[in-house]
Amino acid sequence: MISTKILYNAVFKTDQVDDLDKFQPLPEPTGSYPYRLNLGNRLNETVPGKMVFHMVGDTGGLKSADAQKQVAGKMAEQYLCATSEHDRPAFLYHLGDIVYHYGEAEQYNEQFLKPFETYPGPIYAIAGNHDTDINPDCDLHYESLDAFYAAFCNTCPKTIHFGTESSRKSQIQPHVFWTMESPLATIIGLHTNVPKYGHITKEQKNWFVKELQNAATLRSDKAIIVCMHHAPYSADTNHGSSKPMIEFLETAFKEAGVKPDIIFSGHVHNYQRFSKQYEDGKTLPFIVAGAGGFDELHQLADPYDNNYIAKSDLFNKVQLDSYCDNRHGFLKVSIEKTPFNFTIQGEYYTVPNLDTDEEATLFDEFSIDLTGR
Repeated sequence: MISTKILYNAVFKTDQVDDLDKFQPLPEPTGSYPYRLNLGNRLNETVPGKMVFHMVGDTGGLKSADAQKQVAGKMAEQYLCATSEHDRPAFLYHLGDIVYHYGEAEQYNEQFLKPFETYPGPIYAIAGNHDTDINPDCDLHYESLDAFYAAFCNTCPKTIHFGTESSRKSQIQPHVFWTMESPLATIIGLHTNVPKYGHITKEQKNWFVKELQNAATLRSDKAIIVCMHHAPYSADTNHGSSKPMIEFLETAFKEAGVKPDIIFSGHVHNYQRFSKQYEDGKTLPFIVAGAGGFDELHQLADPYDNNYIAKSDLFNKVQLDSYCDNRHGFLKVSIEKTPFNFTIQGEYYTVPNLDTDEEATLFDEFSIDLTGR
């Protein structure tokens, strides 16, 4: 019997749902347009020229908090056990789906505040579809993103009122879509709303185009990073790729005349690293990091299965370079700029089985050279 290895790559599901009726209108911003938060002295600047941060998505644990506690704990260990200030993460950037299955305030204590109480650094976030959705069976009326705004989009750092024992204060992000300005990176966070494959309004697209153009004026000194919850490309069985997100990004890049250096997303509960080669010679990495704690992980789909479509013009020059679909994990990203080099380094770590106390294991690493652009 001859065995052949499946060559996984991005797929579309053949039975994609049309659930645009789940779209939720957004709250008013808490900050002023164009919704930028300058980290400035919020960062530890004892080591100029380098910035390290964690990144993870889909950490909420509805049935059990064990996996998310494991992920949060291993990130905290990396923070506390860093051999020098040079390698200590400055913050955690959450890629959405902080709670399941709806964004009720009562879910935040057990699914976010308690598991991440041990994480020493600040936590910033974009909201996922579950954070944005409203529970139709909830007796207490609330608006979409009420709890997310209380935790992440406050006007000043405040005690989070639904955290019974948490010492973590609220963040002051200016809107649900927003830009983080730091010395070495412009990080643009999109909000892709509730529908299974995401939806972005024209208003947000216009904002995104202008933010890309603004970031391009600083690109000799700063990396351009885009974060979004719904994954544009995926090879998994549960979601597959998102045609709306692919088309949104490509039209926005064309309109702006700018492409970012890397795109991070969650939504899919595994790790995948894609690369897309553009005609102008640029290779753009697309990273999925949604194995942050939800107990159900998403396996990769057999591209020859009739339930999936593997051939599409939208997949031209798109390649799956690495994946992990059977372990939870998280990213550590390092941006370093010297007079001679400018790079983004990424490391993906998987966490051990819940009944062991082993360290997180380096599973994948990648590097993006920005030198001399």
